Amino acid sequence: MSSFSSKAITYSFAIGAIGGMVIILKRKAHGITFNGDERIHGRTVIVTGANCGIGYQTAGMLAARGGKVIMACRDMKKCEDAKEEIIKNTWNKKVFCKHLDLASLDSIKEFAEDFNKNESRLDILINNAGIMRCPKQITKDGFEMQLGVNYLGHFLLTNLLLDKLKRCAPSRIVNITAISQKKGKINFEDLNSDTNYDAGKAYDQSQLAIMLFTKELAKRLDDTGVTVNAAYPGITKSDLGRHLSVNKSYISSFFMKPINYVVMRTLEEGAATPVFCAIGHDIRNTTGNLFYNMQEKEVTGDANNENIAKRLWLTSEKWTRLTD
Repeated sequence: MSSFSSKAITYSFAIGAIGGMVIILKRKAHGITFNGDERIHGRTVIVTGANCGIGYQTAGMLAARGGKVIMACRDMKKCEDAKEEIIKNTWNKKVFCKHLDLASLDSIKEFAEDFNKNESRLDILINNAGIMRCPKQITKDGFEMQLGVNYLGHFLLTNLLLDKLKRCAPSRIVNITAISQKKGKINFEDLNSDTNYDAGKAYDQSQLAIMLFTKELAKRLDDTGVTVNAAYPGITKSDLGRHLSVNKSYISSFFMKPINYVVMRTLEEGAATPVFCAIGHDIRNTTGNLFYNMQEKEVTGDANNENIAKRLWLTSEKWTRLTD
C-alpha cells in the first residue's frame, strides 16, 4: 500500500472520529424536547417578545396545543409575519398580535388596560422578551435598557395582570432567565448604571433581578392558585446575542460556527423548558423555583437573599409607579 493511501486512510479515520465525537457531544448537550400530551384548549396565553427566537417557538408550541395565544411585541410588522407562520404551521387561528413596548411604562399600562378590558381569561403569562449586553441605552422612562426591558417592564406587566391570573387560577407565570444570574449582583448604590456602565454586569444584574422577582412573587401569591417559576432555556441559536462582539466580526463568526453547532440548541430545544414550566402537569403545584432541562435546579447565592428581594421589590414598585 502506498504512503499516500495510508495517509488517506488515517485522515479518513481521524475525520470520522472527530465527526463522531461532535455528534455525541451535540446529542449530549441537546436532545431536550417537551413531549407531554398536555392540551390547553380554552386557555389564554401571553408570550412577550414572541416574534422571533425562543418566544416565537414557545408561542408556536402552545398554539399547536390548542391555546389562544397573544403575541405581545414591539415590532408589529415582524409580529404579524410570525403570527401568520404560526397559524400556517399549527392550523390554530386563535393567535393574535398586540403591541407591547417593554421600554415604555405607558405602553405596558396601555397593553394591560386593553387586555384586562377585552380578554376574559389569562391562564399563562410567559415573560420572555429580553436584550443582552447592548451598548448603553436608556428606556423612555430613563431606565438602563437591560434592567428596564428584562426586569422592570415585566415586573410592571405581571403586577398589572395579576387580578386576571388570580381569577383564572390555577394559572401560571413563567419568567425566562439566564444562568448568568448566578454571578449577578444587585447594586443598589448604582442600580440604574448611571455612574458606571458595564454591559455584562448590567445584564447579569437584570437576570438576578428576574430570579429574585420570581421567588418574592411566589411568596406573595401563596394560596392564590397562581404559580411562578423561572426557566433557563440553555444556549440557544437566536438573535439575543446580536450585540456580542464575536457576532459583529465576520472572522470570529466564521471560526465560531463549528463551536456554535455543537453548543447551541435549536429553538425547539430552547423552548422545551419554558413550555414545560407553562403547561407541564407534573409541576402544577410547584412555585418559586428555577428550571433547566425541564428539571428543577438549585438556586444559590444572592437569589436566595430575602432582604435583597424585598428591597428590590419596593424599589421596583416606586420606579414603575405601580403604587401611584
